[in-house]
Amino acid sequence: MNRLYLFDFDGVIVDSFSHYEQFVSSCLGKIGSQYSITETDFLDLFDDNFYEAIEKKGIPLDTFLESAAALEPIDYSHIEPFQSVVPVLEELSKNHDLVVISSNQSGPIEEVLSRTEMSHFFKAILGADYATSKTAKIRHAMKKWGKKPEETYYIGDTAGDMLEAKRAGVRSVAATWGWHPEERLRAAAPDYIVRTPGDLLALDGAKNNY
Repeated sequence: MNRLYLFDFDGVIVDSFSHYEQFVSSCLGKIGSQYSITETDFLDLFDDNFYEAIEKKGIPLDTFLESAAALEPIDYSHIEPFQSVVPVLEELSKNHDLVVISSNQSGPIEEVLSRTEMSHFFKAILGADYATSKTAKIRHAMKKWGKKPEETYYIGDTAGDMLEAKRAGVRSVAATWGWHPEERLRAAAPDYIVRTPGDLLALDGAKNNY
C-alpha cells in the first residue's frame, strides 16, 4: 500500500541541534536579554508547537520572525544527514510519497537536500514559510496527496511533533536519535517509537509498536 511519510528535518534527517539552538538563542537575545535561555529551556520550546511556545514566553510571533530574519541564517553548509537515514529514505521513496514538514524555513532544507543529492526522495518541503502549524501542514499534505489518516505517518523527534501529529489524526512516529530523549517522547504517547532509521521500514500499521 502506498503511504505518505512526513519527515521532520532537524533532528530526524540531519544532526543540527547545536546550530539551531544557537540561532534561536541569538534571536531571543536580540529581542531582549530577559529572554535568554538555557539548553533545557530550548528543548522545552518543543514540548508543543515551537512558535506557540515562543508566544507563550510573551514574545509576539512577528517580533520573533523579524529578529530571525535580521540574523545571519544557520550555516547548513557543513551539516550532514544521519548516514543511516539516507538509505532508508531512498528505499521508502521507491513505493511511497515522502514530504518534509518542519519548523525550519524551506530554503536551508532544500540547500541540504540538494547538496547531499536527496531532493529527489521528497515530493515537497513544507517549512515555516508555508505555515507555522505542523498540524495544518500535515492536513494539507494528506489532502494534496490523497491519503487517509491511517495511511499517513509523521516522523518527528520531539514531544511537540507527536502532539501535532495526533491533532491531525495521523500515525505519530517518535525517532529517538533526535532532540528529545525516549522517555520524554514516550510521555507524549506516540503510536510508534523507532530507535534506528531502519525501524521505519518495519512499520506495519499496528499502533503502539514499542
